[in-house]
Amino acid sequence: MKTFSTTELKGFLDEKAAFYEQPKFIETDPVQIPHLFSQKEDVEISSFLTATISWGNRKSILTNAHKLMRILGNSPYDFVMNYTDNDQDRFEGFVHRTFNSTDLAYFIRALKHLYTKYGDMESFFKQFRSEENLQNGIHHFKKEFFSLPHPIRTEKHISDPHKNSAAKRINMFMRWMVRDPKAGVDLGIWNNLSPTQLSCPLDVHSGNVARKLGLLTRKQNDGKALIELDTQLRSLDPYDPVKYDYALFGLGVFEKF
Repeated sequence: MKTFSTTELKGFLDEKAAFYEQPKFIETDPVQIPHLFSQKEDVEISSFLTATISWGNRKSILTNAHKLMRILGNSPYDFVMNYTDNDQDRFEGFVHRTFNSTDLAYFIRALKHLYTKYGDMESFFKQFRSEENLQNGIHHFKKEFFSLPHPIRTEKHISDPHKNSAAKRINMFMRWMVRDPKAGVDLGIWNNLSPTQLSCPLDVHSGNVARKLGLLTRKQNDGKALIELDTQLRSLDPYDPVKYDYALFGLGVFEKF
C-alpha cells in the first residue's frame, strides 16, 4: 500500500470525495428516500426512519425504506402528527433485520411526541449542540426519544455516543440534514448546525479504508475510533470534515480499496 504524505493524502481524498459526491450517488444510496420530499418535516422524518434501518444489504435497505414510506402514505409528517394506536395495524408484517412493527409503532409515537413538544427535530438538536461536535446532542436525543413508555428492545435502534458507540446511522442522518446540498446529495435543510460539528458515519467500509490510509489505528469501529477519525478528518478540512465520508465509503464499497 502506498504511503501518502499529508498533502498527498488530502489531495487524494479531496479528489475521491468530489468524484463520489455526485447526484448519481443517490441511485444506489438510502439518501434517495428523503429526496422524494420537499417539506422540511417530511424530509426530516423520512431521513431519520431511513437512516434507522440503514444497515445490511443496500438493496434490502432501499426496498424496505420505500415500503415504509408507502405505509406512511408517502406523507410522513402528516401520518406522524395524526397517528393513533388504531393505525398500528398498518405496520403489521414490516421488518428490516431486527427492526420490526413493534419498533416502528414506538418510533412513530416518539416522533409525534418530539414534534409536538419541540416543533421540529432541528430545534431539539440546537439545544444540545456543542462547538466541537454533535455527539452530546445525540445522547440527549436518545434520552428524549425514549422518554415515553416503550419496549426495552426498541432502544437498540438508536445508538448512544456516551456508551462508546460510533452511532453510524444517526451520524449519517445528521450529515444528510446539515451538509450543504449544492452537490446534490445531502439535503442541507438545517441551518442552525454547522458541517464543522459533524462526525463521520463510521462503518466497516469507511473504517477499513481509514486504517489502510493511516487515518485510524483503533481496531474496533466504536466511539473512541470515531473520535480518532474525526480528529484526522478535521485536520484535513476543519470546515467540512465529513465530506471525506464519500471518499472512504466510495473507496471501500465501489473500488474495494
